[in-house]
Amino acid sequence: MMSNKEIEQLENKYLNKFYYFLKYAEDEMMLGFQTKEKIKDDWQGKYGTNISNFAVGAERIIYALFNGKGVGQPNSCPVGADMFFEVEDAYIHIDLKTVQTRNIGDITRSIFVGRNQNSYKGTMLVNTKAGTIKRDYEPALPTFYNKGKKAEKICLSYFVTIVYEDVNLNILNINLICMPNGNLESHYKTRVLQAGKNLDKTRFRFTEVPTFELLKGEKSRVKVVYFDQKMHYTLSKKLSFYKDIYLEQGDF
Repeated sequence: MMSNKEIEQLENKYLNKFYYFLKYAEDEMMLGFQTKEKIKDDWQGKYGTNISNFAVGAERIIYALFNGKGVGQPNSCPVGADMFFEVEDAYIHIDLKTVQTRNIGDITRSIFVGRNQNSYKGTMLVNTKAGTIKRDYEPALPTFYNKGKKAEKICLSYFVTIVYEDVNLNILNINLICMPNGNLESHYKTRVLQAGKNLDKTRFRFTEVPTFELLKGEKSRVKVVYFDQKMHYTLSKKLSFYKDIYLEQGDF
């Protein structure tokens, strides 16, 4: 049985692997995001207020980089994040979240996570007029695949988040975030989950669990791949959580 500390060691291991890969490929990634400009006259004004169209374009770039690296064996299971693959010691889910500046509050302290994207079964505390109530949350992913069998491997969840300007689609901020495996509920308790708008929805409160608390040293669960330091002051202030991490990393 894997200990909670061993779980965090694996989470941190792959967070660092993916982070350094994205930093290595940063120029190629940013160039990929700009390729839309070559055919701008053919798409501009056609995406309207539907951000999913931009998300699809961004996903092509991010997933092409990961797939080109050959990070693991893709898995065809219908339940899982957009990227789901197997490596030697884990099954890994990676999902992309894009947020435009007009909705920047969706990413400043927490992010929406789907049931197919995490394994954190826990309790959400909901504030109501009658007081705080508890709401149980059931994810679709297991904490371990093939649990109890010889082929048992842990399930790890990561998110690439992108903040972009809603008018010109310029990229302002790119992050890589690790959500705790469900077995870590015994340590993090209710801090991880925040109730969503619907009864079965949840958000990951990464600002409440910003580090791997069972590992020595300041090991952050959030890595900032890119931060545009020239962005408007108001936006920079709203994204101060990421900016502080970016400056602390010093990878620029």
